[in-house]
Amino acid sequence: MAVALTALVGIGGCSLWGGSSKPKPKELGPNVPVLPVRQAWTAKVGSLSGVQVDVHVLGSTITLASAGGEVAALDARTGGDIWRARLNTPLASGVGSDGRWTAVTTQSGQVVVLDGGREIWRKPLPAQAYTAPLVAGNRVFVLAADRSLSAFDAATGYRLWTQQRPGEPLILRQGGVLMAVGDTLVAGLSGRLVGFNPDNGVVRWEAPLASPRGTNDVERLVEIVGPTSRVGDSICARAFQATVGCVNAARGAVAWTQPANGSEGIHGDDTLLFGTESNGTVIAWRRADGSRAWSSERLQYRDLTAPLLLGRSVVIGDSTGLVHLLSREDAAPLNRLTTDGSAIAATPVVAGDTLVVVTRNGGVYGFRPD
Repeated sequence: MAVALTALVGIGGCSLWGGSSKPKPKELGPNVPVLPVRQAWTAKVGSLSGVQVDVHVLGSTITLASAGGEVAALDARTGGDIWRARLNTPLASGVGSDGRWTAVTTQSGQVVVLDGGREIWRKPLPAQAYTAPLVAGNRVFVLAADRSLSAFDAATGYRLWTQQRPGEPLILRQGGVLMAVGDTLVAGLSGRLVGFNPDNGVVRWEAPLASPRGTNDVERLVEIVGPTSRVGDSICARAFQATVGCVNAARGAVAWTQPANGSEGIHGDDTLLFGTESNGTVIAWRRADGSRAWSSERLQYRDLTAPLLLGRSVVIGDSTGLVHLLSREDAAPLNRLTTDGSAIAATPVVAGDTLVVVTRNGGVYGFRPD
């Protein structure tokens, strides 16, 4: 089994700053709400400390899980419960769901599947899994930390196939990439996006975004991290502390890559991509060729989430519980939202007309345009 690094981002941060403490975050100045937004509702789940948080959105339903094993489906219109389940085991990954079946992975190396909030099966995995399972086509796909990819029948838990891929000896304890693109299952393995036949696990194509570099295992670590930006057959993603780039998923061809030093995924549309670097710089790239459209140091040293592009805003959470709305055109501040003061735990998401953010203390907040 591969050895998991528990906090590579933190390790990288210390080496970047040349000491044990990071520079002081930049002062933000007064908030001027150019884009009026109001808090519509709040909800609560258990603590999210120690679990990889992915908020799953399907229509007006958001599904998420706490570190202690509570899984909740909430109505994004009201913040109210649709269902809750308590698995009574610590979790390792976020949630995958197709609206009926919901899947999570545990710290003990199992995948657990629920049907309408009721557990129906759990099965062992070759290793822990930090990437949220993908539930699609009546199957559950799991990308484990040893770079194995497994497919299970969603109704019964029967293992349909497993693909094992050798890689570097260290892995990143962080959510990666596992998604469906047409009839192809796309996973991030080391520094590559790999397309699989979902019926049997046969590889259809591989597209390298980054290659191992350096002289030791830590320096040579390269992984694709989520979230990604998909427009049609174009998938754009980040390789941890190495590059951002785009791939044509129909052909498995790399369109372009650009050097980038970030640890969180990216988001965007058919024109622009947005990402946060490890020092808090926010960057916009042109999707067509990867050239830089703008960069902003306004949020430097604030431990930022990956961004969400929402209308005219780029929405980013930070480690103090603030949610920043920046202009997609030039990063000018549009508004700043407050939560409970604990770090924003996951990339913000949108469900219907509601912006949803989740904090490490388990606060779930719904915001809407005023």
